[in-house]
Amino acid sequence: MSAPESSARALPDIALESHADHAGTLDAVGMERIEMPVLVLDGEGRAQRVSARVDAFVDLACSDARGIHMSRLYLLLERHLAVEPLAPAGLRRLLREFLHSHAELSTRARVRIRFDHLVRRAALASAHSGWRSYPVEVSASLARDSFVVEAGLEITYSSTCPASAALARQLIQQRFALDFPSAALDREAVLAWLGSSEGILATPHSQRSSAHMQLRLAEGASLALDGWIDAVESALRTPVQTAVKREDEQAFALANGQNLMFCEDAARRIQRVFDADPHIADFRVRAAHHESLHPHDAVAFITKGVTGGYSA
Repeated sequence: MSAPESSARALPDIALESHADHAGTLDAVGMERIEMPVLVLDGEGRAQRVSARVDAFVDLACSDARGIHMSRLYLLLERHLAVEPLAPAGLRRLLREFLHSHAELSTRARVRIRFDHLVRRAALASAHSGWRSYPVEVSASLARDSFVVEAGLEITYSSTCPASAALARQLIQQRFALDFPSAALDREAVLAWLGSSEGILATPHSQRSSAHMQLRLAEGASLALDGWIDAVESALRTPVQTAVKREDEQAFALANGQNLMFCEDAARRIQRVFDADPHIADFRVRAAHHESLHPHDAVAFITKGVTGGYSA
């Protein structure tokens, strides 16, 4: 036997050989923000490697044990996440191995994975396209026979205030009445007026807005990230854009003008998306409009609330 091999076998394991200074169980012990590549499926089923931050924990149910084996959790993460696409079934296997590697110490395990999901988006009117980055958080927990998977998404969109639009229209009407006092109107003069600064005397306020969604998956559901993003953006109708030429900007202005909404409207639209999805057992939605009128945000919450796991 070589010297290095002999010394390796003799390395002390303080977690096993030492007792806790003060006996007692711990709810969770592990690591946060582990840097690790993760495989994620895109909308066409292709695996993409992304940079992620991973949290991994088990409880410490043995009151006399000093600690857990963090290196075991790390190596299991690398073995699973780097070689198979992220999916509920794979997360269940990973957490089972967490517990198997701590059979005498732990009864519960959980993992949380945060990354940016890149999706290519076509322009509204031109032939161009560009990339959008969507923050995603996937978490899973396992305790005895209870296995829960949740996904968090953030989608950015534009919102134009209906009240502000009505006030702007009134000002335009008043200015029109002043500039065209006669009942007999010259069509060309009106067209020219509509294309001038007088014709757009006032504009409604609009702002970049964000929808945060926490989704609890039903048993057997998959991680349909692209499908959820597409469905929510279609419901909101004014997601922020990537490549923008003048024709795209004009199309975006049209979409905003025909899609006035308060934060309450946005939250209800997203609610309808996930109420109709049988793969979502529960959800929590936060729609925030980061107003240009105020220094504060207008925010609406809505939950499905079937499991009691979410509240505003």
